[in-house]
Amino acid sequence: MSTRPSSNPSTASTKIDTFDNPQQDRDYTIRIDTPEFTCLCPLTGQPDFATILIEYIADKKCLELKALKMYFWSYRDQGAFHEAVTNKMLSDFVDAIEPRFMRVSADFNVRGGVYTKVIAEHRAEGWVAPEPVMLP
Repeated sequence: MSTRPSSNPSTASTKIDTFDNPQQDRDYTIRIDTPEFTCLCPLTGQPDFATILIEYIADKKCLELKALKMYFWSYRDQGAFHEAVTNKMLSDFVDAIEPRFMRVSADFNVRGGVYTKVIAEHRAEGWVAPEPVMLP
């Protein structure tokens, strides 16, 4: 974990940069959507494409977007099962920022007539989601 941005703007990296949450006293949702995630099938070596959606409620730290892009790029040449890569991302992000809540959804493109969507979640110990506001 670091608080300084990566120096090279086009180099893949597993480093996850962070910054201070500007509203630590409030639960608010941050959504990050990337439609161009790529990794390799560990069995065939063929590329797998996915849309990754990260939703989280920060505690003290937030994910820095430029470094996150480089993190996603680091998977381009790695073989990974869909379930493994989604859960690895969740673990890496949770380790970096220790959020109150986080959900990582990986929606993989069709392959052989089969669609795969993997959703992994984390809840900080003791954190309870607030009741939703019901509008008239």
